[in-house]
Amino acid sequence: MEFIEKLTENAGEIQTRVLAEILLRNSNVEYLKRHGLDGHTDTEAFKKVVPVISYEDIQPDIKRIANGDSSPILCCEPISEFLKSSGTSGGERKLVPMTGEELRRRESFKKLSTPVMTQCFPGIDRGKAMYFLFVASESKTPSGLLARQAITSSLRNSDLKDGPHNPFTSPRDSFLCEDYFQSVYSQMLCGLCQNKQVLRAGAIFAAGFIRAIRFLEEHWSLLCNDIRTGSVNSSITDPLVREAVMRILRPDPELADFIESECRKDSWQGIIPRLWPNTKYIDVIVTGTMSQYVPTIDYYGNGLPLVSTLYGSSECYFGINLNPLSKPSDVSYTFIPTMAYFEFLPVNENNGGRDEVTDSTSVPKSLDGEEQQELVDLVNVKLGHEYEVVVTTYAGLYRYRVGDVLRVAGFKNNAPQFNFVCRKNVLLSIDSDKTDEVELQNAVKKAASHLIPFNICVADYTSYADTTQVPGHYVLYWELSQNELSNPVPPTVFQDCCFTIEESFASTYRQHRNSKTISPLEIRIVEAGTFDKIMDYAISLGASNNQYKTPRCVKSEPIIELLNTRVMSCYFSPKCPQWTPQWNYKN
Repeated sequence: MEFIEKLTENAGEIQTRVLAEILLRNSNVEYLKRHGLDGHTDTEAFKKVVPVISYEDIQPDIKRIANGDSSPILCCEPISEFLKSSGTSGGERKLVPMTGEELRRRESFKKLSTPVMTQCFPGIDRGKAMYFLFVASESKTPSGLLARQAITSSLRNSDLKDGPHNPFTSPRDSFLCEDYFQSVYSQMLCGLCQNKQVLRAGAIFAAGFIRAIRFLEEHWSLLCNDIRTGSVNSSITDPLVREAVMRILRPDPELADFIESECRKDSWQGIIPRLWPNTKYIDVIVTGTMSQYVPTIDYYGNGLPLVSTLYGSSECYFGINLNPLSKPSDVSYTFIPTMAYFEFLPVNENNGGRDEVTDSTSVPKSLDGEEQQELVDLVNVKLGHEYEVVVTTYAGLYRYRVGDVLRVAGFKNNAPQFNFVCRKNVLLSIDSDKTDEVELQNAVKKAASHLIPFNICVADYTSYADTTQVPGHYVLYWELSQNELSNPVPPTVFQDCCFTIEESFASTYRQHRNSKTISPLEIRIVEAGTFDKIMDYAISLGASNNQYKTPRCVKSEPIIELLNTRVMSCYFSPKCPQWTPQWNYKN
């Protein structure tokens, strides 16, 4: 805690030193030479010649590295692997260069939250953590570098050892099993076996945690049988997972009876403290789009604190939550100035706030000279104002627009604390998928072509992310325009429309559909005049007749209720869209 105190007190000086360190060690890299930095390490020269960029600006350099160019293009240290992110112009996976040093820096960063949590929950380090963590498939670039998601990289690189010193209820092999059913089954089984030792539960995202609890709802009888007999169900075929679980599992009929009696009850409200009575808090990300899952987790957790400990992305790790007991809506992250050099681009400021009218670009873009001058340093942001974060990292990103919009909530000494507001230009999201307005518009346009032979077109549409069931799914509301020449449309045609939309979405969405973390997309056909009713409702609340635009995504409960009362028919995508874990790194 003293270390955090010193970091935040000297945030400005540390930021100047961090930038100088990055520029000095990377002074000979091609990217900085290309922009004429000429070995300068001062902030003024850096801001004068190095542009603010998006992923597209460095994608050609990324491809060169992926294809085997080992020269110092972005970073002096060798690139050890790529982390997969999402959010390019087509929503496809980005490849973020990573070095061994940066991976170690991130592991050190994660440890900063430990004293904070221990202070809030004394003795928490003496129990077990029941975290549901999963790896995803990996791929390799033509040069042989691994490309994988951040959590997969962290788990694969972890020196986690099974046995009494393992802080988790699950053995390492349960985390590393790529088959979701076997992985979550074994993790849940181990968590139930050690239910009295569990002091904290969680997952990376709120959606993942809920999915694990829903898995328990479906399979508790099998799990109880395993605990009663001390044997692992035959559906668990991975020999490493079976062996690891058998080192933990012991016959316990009394525990099996207890779990069975709780799971048989009519209500599952409070099931987490009922089955794991010593749980102090639930550790999940509940900011941004994950906030939609807070009521469900509160239902299962019966009021247990929901804690978001860290804020980071594939590109950079940013800050820690110094007030873990704050409400999910009030969570703020104190930026750690040693992680990268941070700059902030004001977001459509209007009296210190955010203008609700956003541009239609699908991703962060490069800035012109005047816009670049608007960027402010970490210690110069203003309370209550909103910014898009821009990072310069040790691993070779320079003035890179991450795409996250943050609001300054306060300060810890000289280091600002930020609320996460939103992912810039993201319209729909269920899990880690991110679908923007342009992507949705293009998909709907393509799908609507199926209706042309029937002399019918889509007059208007909107959407929302339905998370009332887990896994959630995208819902599109279509109002159709017909005339006397229109022909009846067979249900299979609308199903084809659903599938075409899913096929048009980015690989991140399609991957989630194939792994069944997102349910089939749904189109609901609404009565004629429905979107006029939505406009009337908006105007009744003060919207301008002249400036009103149909919202392409709705979150307002009254509007969703209005739409649902006018639904005439519903159709679902009949199959999963095509997805392959292989990425094309060549032009």
